Amino acid sequence: MSPSRPPLPVSKGLVVGLNAVIFASENSEPRVLVTQGLATPEAALPFGPFDPDAHRTFEIGLREWVRGQTGFELGYVEQLYTFGDRGREAPLAALTGTAGARVISLGYLGLAREARELSGLGARWASWNEFFPWEDHRHGRPPVIDELLAPALRSWADEAGAPGGRAARLERVRTNFALDGLVWNEERALDRYELLYEAGLVAEAARDQGEPERAAAGTGQIMASDHRRILATAISRLRGKVKYRPVVFELMGETFTLSELQRMVEGIAGFALHKQNFRRALDRAGFVEGTGRFEARTGGRPAELYRFRKEAISAGPALGLAIPRLK
Repeated sequence: MSPSRPPLPVSKGLVVGLNAVIFASENSEPRVLVTQGLATPEAALPFGPFDPDAHRTFEIGLREWVRGQTGFELGYVEQLYTFGDRGREAPLAALTGTAGARVISLGYLGLAREARELSGLGARWASWNEFFPWEDHRHGRPPVIDELLAPALRSWADEAGAPGGRAARLERVRTNFALDGLVWNEERALDRYELLYEAGLVAEAARDQGEPERAAAGTGQIMASDHRRILATAISRLRGKVKYRPVVFELMGETFTLSELQRMVEGIAGFALHKQNFRRALDRAGFVEGTGRFEARTGGRPAELYRFRKEAISAGPALGLAIPRLK
């Protein structure tokens, strides 16, 4: 006779939340939709609880929350990740009156072609570099890395009794922040944020430990709950995805110049591209074609407008864009 199984634990304080990371284009720059002052003075991603009685699907619930909080109508969305760490309850608990409940959030990634006007109180389009100032290398390596982060992280790695050993910590620091001549990997945005949180250098770490005055200046704008971690997850996903799927065109208008397309890719990747090599890669991929029309501008030579060739996806394997760095 097989031994009886222990009963499954049943939580009486479990809430399923819905979070949206929505990227849109503003002047060929990626922007993220945030709210502020709704349930917390800190910037937050659009969020709300899933109501199994009112919402037939998670996505329907997500769209209703985003519309209600920001006035923005979601287009393309895909599921990002499930976030369930203990201690991440605020601000959802404050919004729903479920203080003390364990909150499991389903994160979604949305893309829109235009950062349209918002009607929600405190809703705005923000540069993600407000929250991650070490991620933008388009004009060179950000000084905050070598002037602030690297010394603090090396000191943290050198602490006696470091879990996993000092050498392991130092290797994480060197690899994620490209120290000692290593190459910067743009897809490690989440790894970098989690490392800074573990080292106690971002404001969320100090806040969560009840010592907000200990937060290091210059490490980006704080976000509610673990929303900065969710945003970092989405940035890493998007940066990886542009290389194997043509998702960047979800952020472009019906027509665009090649310079606008390059600026958008640079904004996503966080580094400058080699113009000629980028355009050669576009030609090989066959993703765009000229419309024969030109943008209206005053002064200078007008640039031709291009469009995304959707038929290129059905013609063969849908690859992403090559993003050759400017050395």
